[in-house]
This record gives sequence, structure tokens and C-alpha cells, in this order.
Amino acid sequence: MEVQGPAKLLPQEDPPIDESELSPVEEVRLTVPNTDDPNLPVWTFRMWTLGLVSCALLSFLNQFFSYRRQPLVITQITVLVATLPLGRLMASVLPTAKFRLPGLGGRELSLNPGPFNMKEHVLISIFANAGCAFGNGSAYAVGIVNIIKAFYGRSISFGAAWILIITTQVLGYGWAGLLRKYVVEPAHMWWPSTLVQISLFRTLHEKETEEDKAGYKVSRAKFFVIAMVISFLWYLVPGYLFQSLSSISWVCWAFPNSVMAQQIGSGLNGLGVGALTLDWSAVASFLLSPLICPFFAILNVFVGFALIMYVVIPIAYWGLNSYNAKTFPIFSSDLFTAQGQEYNITLIVNKNFQLDEVEYAKLGRIHLSMFFTLTYGFGFATIASTLSHVALFYGREIYDRYRASSEGKEDIHTKLMRNYKDIPQWWFYILLGVTIIVSLILCIVLKKDVQMPWWGLLFAAALAFIFTLPISIITATTNQTPGLNIITEYIMGVILPGHPIANVCFKTYGYMSMAQAISFLSDFKLGHYMKIPPRSMFLVQFIGTIIAGTINLGVAWWLLDSIHNICHKNLLPANSPWTCPGDRVFFDASVIWGLVGPKRIFGSEGNYGALNWFFLGGLLGPVVVWLLHKSFPKQSWISLINLPVLLGATAVMPPATALNYNSWIIMGTIFNFFVFRYRKRWWQRYNYILSAALDAGVAFMAVFIYFAFGMEDRNLHWWGSNPDVDPEHCGLATCPTEKGISVDGCPVF
Repeated sequence: MEVQGPAKLLPQEDPPIDESELSPVEEVRLTVPNTDDPNLPVWTFRMWTLGLVSCALLSFLNQFFSYRRQPLVITQITVLVATLPLGRLMASVLPTAKFRLPGLGGRELSLNPGPFNMKEHVLISIFANAGCAFGNGSAYAVGIVNIIKAFYGRSISFGAAWILIITTQVLGYGWAGLLRKYVVEPAHMWWPSTLVQISLFRTLHEKETEEDKAGYKVSRAKFFVIAMVISFLWYLVPGYLFQSLSSISWVCWAFPNSVMAQQIGSGLNGLGVGALTLDWSAVASFLLSPLICPFFAILNVFVGFALIMYVVIPIAYWGLNSYNAKTFPIFSSDLFTAQGQEYNITLIVNKNFQLDEVEYAKLGRIHLSMFFTLTYGFGFATIASTLSHVALFYGREIYDRYRASSEGKEDIHTKLMRNYKDIPQWWFYILLGVTIIVSLILCIVLKKDVQMPWWGLLFAAALAFIFTLPISIITATTNQTPGLNIITEYIMGVILPGHPIANVCFKTYGYMSMAQAISFLSDFKLGHYMKIPPRSMFLVQFIGTIIAGTINLGVAWWLLDSIHNICHKNLLPANSPWTCPGDRVFFDASVIWGLVGPKRIFGSEGNYGALNWFFLGGLLGPVVVWLLHKSFPKQSWISLINLPVLLGATAVMPPATALNYNSWIIMGTIFNFFVFRYRKRWWQRYNYILSAALDAGVAFMAVFIYFAFGMEDRNLHWWGSNPDVDPEHCGLATCPTEKGISVDGCPVF
């Protein structure tokens, strides 16, 4: 049912395009069509039905998966592929009769206004993007609810949690609305990531030639269904029947009594040498599907991962024993005492949900595993190197593009968008004002739930607003997005130590509102290129965000209350998938930056003060590369050294593991190097379809397994799947190797 659209314009021949109106960016000229049909229906019954269902389904599935050992993220690509045949089916079966509804001014409506078109499809994908929290899986603020209820064992009201989740996301929309004219309308702000989506839309919608079909009897829709069914059926094997196939760590099997061998061979708790998987969720978790990542990016990640995992870590752990590394596991996101025991955080939290300094003094300083330690170091270096790398290698381009965007004439895309009613600025002012007021009420009236003082909210909002414009310009021109997460938690940890929830709330308002703004602007640029009415874009994003956040919270509340000992891997059955690896790291961050505070970890009262030098190293590293590039301009390979990518290659480790990286790199290389090079037509026709089908099949089977077997605790009891046995069979990989350290289940050296 079409309920909104631009004013009908008379069909006319496309006028010749003035060369000066073409996009100044070659990639845009090659990818984005320069024409538009403003008569295409947009707000149709098909769009609303498929969009709302997609948003609800993705938000449910992604929140469900977020607690699992392999938290697969179902992205909008899956919906983009799946909804095309559904949209065309609805266009073929729904009645075309027109009717009127009272109160709509006599406007004629129809459940089927014509063929399913690309603009409807774009809006459905925007709904889906909100459902997957713009690629993050679930709303970031749900992590705060998880650590309060599951890790700290405290409570937060449902109302406070809902306000926190919605306001942290919607606040970014306000920033984005104010900055739209600076980073969306200008032609030089070209947002490279949107071009991949546009290419896929055009591939799916534009009519195939006989040459395209030659040699391929299976249509894309049929291929999707076949691949999804196979993926669905196969996941029953690693997901339930034979769980050891999720991490085939044969080195552990060959050396069942060797701690070092299992540290080297474990894919989940070690270096993952030789570890393989037959589980798609292990391949696509954390790093998303490797089939949609270009090979050059996979290669950069491989180089950075290999250097850190197979050079730096072994030297630091076995060679130098840095920070008494052998006292702790080689790879772990847990926090430890000086004696190698897991740190009991609940003992150092007082009844006011703050640090109990007396108990902390008794238990002693917090210690980290070697990998977790270096993760923070490389995180510091990545932030600093991103700033200097972008300034040196892209600074002139960013400056020129920004100056051109403010001075240049409109390109063809901006000119065509003038056919549609723009969004009034007062919409954004009201949204921003209401969001800040509601957030202040949360911080004042419900402070016991969130700990954050009212000034903390205003400070976080100011930080986000200040950084949103420069970082969105960087993203729009280079496709690199520096994050504020470590900076925001560091700042609040210094200002207000001892308050863990205040710290993560400050980080979420400061970091996520900026990230949401950039995601919003990126989607708006996609709509700009695809000629989607701006008001339609805004309302779909806003409605999708509210729906997704609400469903995220509902699913979280349900699982946290229904799964006994969720997120506590030491208390769960050995083969339980409900280990919450992402929330574990989020909890650790709340302890390190909020509860204990950076001064007691990275400052004068902590063990890891030397890691602050990584900031300086990261800042200076790109300067060295840039000087070498200028000194030896004929050596083109020097300019390909991207230190932010190399240093940030392991940014999601932990919670990601060596198994995730190894399998992701292998699968990505097979499809985006070998298949792309030697079977390019097959790759072009089926690659993205296969990725979407694999994701969808695994997602639906995982939910089926939980409802069919998990809720009733129906388990198998054999070597490959046993609730009492680690399915990887690498139990010694988490053991320390320092002499005299005694840990349950581990030999003493």
C-alpha cells in the first residue's frame, strides 16, 4: 500500500547531462547511475511489511547470537538478498485494485502499485541495517544491561535500560541532522563504503543479459534457497551433534598432556596453529563474512594478525616473560591476581556499587594475560596512528575535498534530489532537544541505575558533537573511522574512578552517539545516491532504531533471566555456547577503566604504565612510513603500508580468537582471490548470494537447536559432544607455565 511519495512528475526524456555536473570522484561516476525516476512508489505495503519483519527478525537473531561463543552477526546483506524474490513474489500475487481510506484526502492507495523496485529495496535494507545495529549486531548499550545483571549480579529497571538504549542511539541522529549539509550533499564527500551496496543493488535489479546467464542454469534466487537449506541442515552437526567440528585443534589431540602444545594448537584459547573449523558461525563471527571483504583488506589483516600472534606474542610470553606472563594463560580476557588465580571482582565492589578500596588493597593489583595486555597497547597505538596516518597521507585530499565541497557547484545527484521534499531542520532540533532532556532525567531521577552524573552526560555529548564532523569527513573521504571508545573510557576513568557503570555509560553516550551519527550519515549518502526521498530515509531509520532497540532489550531480558549462569563459563557446562565473549571483554573494560580506574592499571599505581608509550609509537609510526615514501617515491609498495590497519588487525581479539581469524583469512582468500581471479563470472553472480545464504541458514538452525534441545537441556554424551567435556579438547591451553603456580585442573611446574 503506497502511503507516501513525491509529487508525481510527468515522464520525460532524460536531458543530456552537463559534464560539469558529473561527480568529481571517478569511483562514483563508474558506480552510481546519473538518472532518476521520481514516480517510483516508495512507501509501499511491500516495503513496510518486508522492512518491519526484517528489522524485527535481525534484531532478535543478532541479540540471541550475541551471548554465544561464536556470536554471528546477520547483516543487511542477508536481507538485501532474501527480500528481492519475496518482493517480486508480492508484486505478482497482491491485488492491484486501488482504494481510498478516510482521512487521507481522497488519495488512491494500492497494495500493489507496480513492479517491486530498487527504491523499495533500499529502504528495506535500511530497516535491516537498523536491525543489525548498523553492523554491530545489537545495540551497544545492551552490554551495560548484560554486565549489570550477569557479571556484577546487580539490578537495573527495564524502563531505565530502555531509555539508556534508545537515547544513546537516537542522540547521534541529532548530530547527523545538523551536519548533513556538510558531509552528505557535497559531491566530494563520497563515502566509499556505500558504493559496494550500490553495486549489489544494481547487480540484483538490472536485467541480466543472455551473456550473463550463459553457462548458469541456476537463478540467483534458487541458488540462495539451495545454499540456505544446506547451511541450515549442516549447522545441526557442529551446532549439536558433533560440536568438536567447531574447532578442530588436532595439535591438542596429538599432545593431550602438554601445556605448551595446547597453548600453541588451541584455536579458542591459544595461538591456533593448525586449528580448523567446519562451522560457518566460527568463520563469520566477530569479523563478519569474509566473502564480502575485499582481498586487499584481508591481506592487511593477515599481515597484522600474523606479526602480532606469531611473532610478538611468543617473544613476549616465552622469550621475555613480560609482566610475569607465564603466571597467566597466554590468551585470556579474564582478570587475575598476582598468584595466577581469577580475580573475584565481586569482592571489591561495595554495597554502593563502587570500588571497595580496603578489599582491593587486600586482593592486590589486577593482572592481565599477555595477549590482553598487548591488545590494549596496540589499541592505544592504533588510535594515535590513525590520526597521524590520515593527516599525512590523506590530509591534503581531505582539505581539498572539504574546500571543494563548500565552494563547488552541485553535482547531478544533489540536483536530482531537489525533486524531493527535504527534512526540516527543526525535526533534528526537536529530536536532539528531547533526547538530551530524557537522558538528563535518566541521569538525575534514575541515577542509581546508571551512576552517571548529569554533567557527565553533557560532557559526553559535547565530546561526541566535537568529534562527529571531523571523523565523518575522514570516513567520507578515506573509509577509515577512528573510534572514541578507549579515549572516552580513559577520560572518565581519570575524572571519576571507582564507578564502573558511570564509565561505560559515559563511553556509550560519547562514543556510540558519534558512531550512530556516522552510520546515519552513511545511510543518508546511500539514499542520496539512490535518490530516496529524504523524509522516507529519516523515518525508516528512526522507526527501525526504536523497534530494534526494544527487541534487543526484550531478548536480553529473556535470556538473562532464563539461562542459568549465563556468561559465567566456569559455572556453565563445558560445551555450553552461552559464554558471552563480547560482554566479558566489556565487563573487563568496566573494571579496568571504571571500577579500578586507569591510574591503578596504566598509571603510577598499576603494572602497565609502560603501555602508554604505545600512544607515542603509534603517532610516530606513520611519520616514518611517510618520510620513506617521500624519500623513495618510486617504491610504490611503501605507500601501501597502512599502520592503523596492521596495528588494529587484532582489535577484536579478545573476544575473537585465533580460530576466527585463521578460518576467516582462509575462506576470504579462497573466494576473494582464487575464485575472484579464476572464476570471476561465478563470483560476480553468486558470491554475495552465498554469503547471505550461509548466514541465514546458520541463524535459523541455531534458534531451532535452542528451542528444540537447549531449553530442555537435552544433551548428547560422547567424545564429540558432551556437556561435561570441552568440545575442543584443549583443556590445558588456559594453564600457566610459571614454576610454582597452582591453578585448578592444571599441572604445577
